[in-house]
Amino acid sequence: MILTVCLNPAVDRTVSVEMLTVDGVNRVVTSRRDPGGKGINVAKMVAALGGDTLSVGVVGGSTGEYIKQQLDELGVRHDYVVRDRATRTNLKIMDVCRRTMTELNEPGAPVTEEELAQVWQKIEAAVKPGDIVALSGANPPGMAEDVLAKWITALREKGITTALDTVGAPMRLGIAAKPTLIKPNREELSEFFGEPLHYQRDILAAAREILERGVERVVVSMGGEGALFVTADEVLFGHGLPVKVGSTVGSGDAMLAALLYGMQRGDSWELTAKRSLAAGTANAMTEGSQTPEIEKIRELVDRIVIERLT
Repeated sequence: MILTVCLNPAVDRTVSVEMLTVDGVNRVVTSRRDPGGKGINVAKMVAALGGDTLSVGVVGGSTGEYIKQQLDELGVRHDYVVRDRATRTNLKIMDVCRRTMTELNEPGAPVTEEELAQVWQKIEAAVKPGDIVALSGANPPGMAEDVLAKWITALREKGITTALDTVGAPMRLGIAAKPTLIKPNREELSEFFGEPLHYQRDILAAAREILERGVERVVVSMGGEGALFVTADEVLFGHGLPVKVGSTVGSGDAMLAALLYGMQRGDSWELTAKRSLAAGTANAMTEGSQTPEIEKIRELVDRIVIERLT
């Protein structure tokens, strides 16, 4: 099973306008709502791929109920701590002419220590050795920076594979706790090292340094250029595909979901890398934060070019 933790979920409302005008009237062309948040995006993609998944976290209010209803329709199992404070709503504005996405993300309601303790109890009760736990997304307000690191340590001691995809101090502390896999993008890895990482050789050197700290797999997404997939034994570069972008929201989450799905199945690192890039690419071609069609992912897998690096 792949368990995804989403402590600050959201309802993503995506609207498109012909051309976004600042300080003016904008008329919406299309509008849709999707359950969102990085952990939820991962769970949706795992379920779509045919994997066994469970999403845990914290939801509240009518937006929280909407998320649960939508996940039920998508066939995504969930077990959330429910509270009175409403789950946040994020607004994504797609500029059709410029092909740009402007995101207005709410911070979300603060999470309490009691709520976090309840989430941890759900995680402990659900997982067993051989399962994977994905810890995705920035910390919600009120959450201590070292919580994810403590969870990674406890899960590792139980024989649970862990994946980390966060930012800032929680990422730094989380890496020190030695998760099995991390999946930053180039900008997040640059922030971690405190310097811009423009070139592939620099990104690879940074990924190898992360391996030396005890992480087993490092995957760095590089937007349209592709991604690096790094272990102690294999270094792969997956070339990006030129596609028409519908929305980049959740593309990194789709990549992570496909990575974990391949790891759970025991697939080769090369096939896992291909499927991961295909999932991220298909997601970028899809409007809103909805899950891309599986047939599209399968079609793209055969087009992904993988280069082995030394």
